[in-house]
Amino acid sequence: MAEQEQGELFLLDSPLHGPVRGERSLMAWPFFALAKKAWMQPLTYKKGDISIEIGPGPKGVATIYDKEILLYIASLMVSKVEAGKAIGQEFSFSANDLFSVTGVNKSARSYTRLSEALERLQGTQIKTNIEAGGEGEEGFFSWLQEAKLQYSKGEGGVKRLKAVKIRLCDWLYRAIMVDRQVLEYASTYFQLGPVERRLYEVARSLCVDGQTTIPLEDLRLQMGYQGSSRQFKFALTKTIKEDPIPGFRFEIEDQGLGTVTAAGRTVREYLVKIIPESTVKRLSS
Repeated sequence: MAEQEQGELFLLDSPLHGPVRGERSLMAWPFFALAKKAWMQPLTYKKGDISIEIGPGPKGVATIYDKEILLYIASLMVSKVEAGKAIGQEFSFSANDLFSVTGVNKSARSYTRLSEALERLQGTQIKTNIEAGGEGEEGFFSWLQEAKLQYSKGEGGVKRLKAVKIRLCDWLYRAIMVDRQVLEYASTYFQLGPVERRLYEVARSLCVDGQTTIPLEDLRLQMGYQGSSRQFKFALTKTIKEDPIPGFRFEIEDQGLGTVTAAGRTVREYLVKIIPESTVKRLSS
């Protein structure tokens, strides 16, 4: 990722007017590491006809916190579409507006984290058979084709960040602009921890038409949870008791003894019932 000093005036796509929105495939499937720090291991998801491979860049795999930038960009895009404006894949926005939307303080450390997040979003390599805009892609792509921090110089040569400039990848651009499977996020989403964020996203993507059930192990895999099934059940049970997920309730149903392991041990199977507390709204095409 490059830093660029630039003195000329340019137009910003920020501030964001309207709610935070996100693309449904990025809600449903595990494209991001559930980590606060750099995750250096590859991630894979293969179930049914869905295949996802995520390779780390020099700074690791993009995390669920780095995803905030993509949510912000998607929200800018939808806001402009609703206003009847033409948009491309390049966006310039102020870091302050991003921080305001996502609830991040405007400290020096936040600007450093922003730079690191942009580098991970550009460095992470994604390979998937999920089509976007009716088109598939062979090989790998990155979330951002370009990412720059644009500076001006103040008194004494001190650099002042003017804007963040990015170019969105073709895959995500098509998904948002052609498929229009864009869903609104709860206003408290950015206050959640990494596991709670993914639990909310999976629930939001699955319950567009009402409540649903999903096997516990399928939910673990779809969330991208890297711990064991036992650890996931413990974490989910704790989350259900604390009830922090906006708009949804969860119930774990014991199905009794079920799957026989390779060691010949029979393990219990569980279903998770996801119940929306209010009607969800989807962006119409």
